[in-house]
Amino acid sequence: MSENSENSEAPGTPPAAAATGSGGGAPTPPGPQPEPIRFFGTTWVDHDGGYGLRRVGVAAGSLAAAVGSCLALRFAYQGLAIAEVDSIVGMLVIVMFAVCSAIAFRKTWESFGARPKDPAREDSLRGLKSIGFIGSLLAYFFRSLIEAPGEKLHRAEYESARTQFEKRRATRTGNPAARKRPKRR
Repeated sequence: MSENSENSEAPGTPPAAAATGSGGGAPTPPGPQPEPIRFFGTTWVDHDGGYGLRRVGVAAGSLAAAVGSCLALRFAYQGLAIAEVDSIVGMLVIVMFAVCSAIAFRKTWESFGARPKDPAREDSLRGLKSIGFIGSLLAYFFRSLIEAPGEKLHRAEYESARTQFEKRRATRTGNPAARKRPKRR
């Protein structure tokens, strides 16, 4: 989203056409709108719309995917054993996946609480996090036991945007173009 003027709303605010409800649904309230979270949409705001079931589903799905991934890695390791590679190669593969998974877990867990300070560095770690995908899956599992992954961060940003919106709205005195101009003498 780009900001077209100094009076544009906070991030997450719908465009003017969407705010009027021209999409056929109920009109959208003015002000910033909550940012959807993957698998949860905006159900995290009021914990409605199957929020609890979604958390259970995300926890079960991420744990099942992690277990399935571990089985796939086991088959890959058995393939190395069948190929009769050196034991050092097998150990390097295990250490590589363990280290990458630990880093992916930590980075994924940190992303649930704060936006990255250096997005370029996060992009450079994308390959490492892909190798350690089991760590990311486990981070999703453990976080979904507490809340929707990223809910705390999104809630803080949404509440801040709502507070700023209400403050700006309260200090606004009306349409400046509609004000009467003082007559010149």
